Amino acid sequence: MTEEIETKETVIAKPATNYLVPLAILVGFGLVAGAIFMSGNSGKDTLPIVLKDSQPPKVAPQPAGSTDNVRPVTAEDHVKGNLDASVMIVEYSDYECPFCKRFHDTMNQIMDEQGDSGKVAWVFRHFPLDQLHPVKARAVAVASECASEQGGSEAFWKFTDGYFDVTLTNNRTDIEVVIPQIVKEIGLDESAFLACFESGKYDQHIDDDIANAIETGGRGTPWSVVIAPNGKTFPLNGAQPIEAVRQLIDLAVQEK
Repeated sequence: MTEEIETKETVIAKPATNYLVPLAILVGFGLVAGAIFMSGNSGKDTLPIVLKDSQPPKVAPQPAGSTDNVRPVTAEDHVKGNLDASVMIVEYSDYECPFCKRFHDTMNQIMDEQGDSGKVAWVFRHFPLDQLHPVKARAVAVASECASEQGGSEAFWKFTDGYFDVTLTNNRTDIEVVIPQIVKEIGLDESAFLACFESGKYDQHIDDDIANAIETGGRGTPWSVVIAPNGKTFPLNGAQPIEAVRQLIDLAVQEK
């Protein structure tokens, strides 16, 4: 088994065009609130949604890409750490990828070690692999954006950390149960979240993240670009062990 297979889910991806948010709210909030956030006959939280049938994008040849094409990091990004950190690690991630789940733990450990000093900042961007994880990965990406819209960076990271903690990965997560549970746990306004969730307002943003992942050379997840203080970029391919990530950070810091 190759290192790539061991650390990353690989697919030739291309951004979906006009890909609607794959979850539709079927009833008004008066009915939704009772159905989602109160126990029903099933004894668990459920989200009254329909998963729309969707076709994965057709496989097409892709250019090689270059990490130098990474989109500049701004305050509009989801950043854990200081925007002025010496080194930026821009991760393109899929919420249903098992290797992303593993790498998420690694990056949280990196931030615990080096985030407070301002040495490293972690930027999270979306790269749902529709061919491998149809509907669900993209739906969770939408949910994370709606959490961010309402609660800012803190809510985004609580949602993302919470989801990676509980996901079964590979499209096995019961998102109709998990999403409302996390929304409730982090204290979001349920009505506002649902309105955002069904609006489709973040479809283009997610497609833009996917497009940039491909432009930088990403062909699977997790895919990351490390940006040195002088702007030089390095690829970080797959769920590399923490020591490899530390070494790449140290290499990037020397580029001033």
